[in-house]
Amino acid sequence: MRTVRPAPLTPEAFAPYGEVISVRDEAHHYPINYGATTRYHALGHTTAKDGEVILSIFRSKPLPSLTLKIMERHPDGSQAFMPLNGRPYLVAVAPAGELDPAKIEVFLATGDQGVNYAAGTWHHYSLALGEVSDFLVVDRQGPGPNLDEIELAEDDWIAVQP
Repeated sequence: MRTVRPAPLTPEAFAPYGEVISVRDEAHHYPINYGATTRYHALGHTTAKDGEVILSIFRSKPLPSLTLKIMERHPDGSQAFMPLNGRPYLVAVAPAGELDPAKIEVFLATGDQGVNYAAGTWHHYSLALGEVSDFLVVDRQGPGPNLDEIELAEDDWIAVQP
């Protein structure tokens, strides 16, 4: 029988076997969602037709006001969010196609529920509640733009009371 002591899991030590998925300063990261979220981009990769599937971590700050003013969609691929901190969060969605603000629905997700937005589904960006929260995000990276964003007219803004 062989006895081993586990070595620290670092990106360098694990590189021959794959990728370590973690939030770290040296990872490629940048602000998105008007500064409310930091995207730790493409921490892991898998292959996909006409692009690749990437794994990222989004670190989202709670918004100072829960007034929904913007919706977005990704026409060329789904986008999955899985909370990593066990905290509840909000999910705001509307059907694919032309955005109808009257059809926006808001859901309260528990800290053990993730969502996978179908390609073309309108949704609000990450809506952390209470504290900064991390989400594992699986989405498409490939040729061409894959983000449409619409600012709602002030009459269509939605105040959320969690």
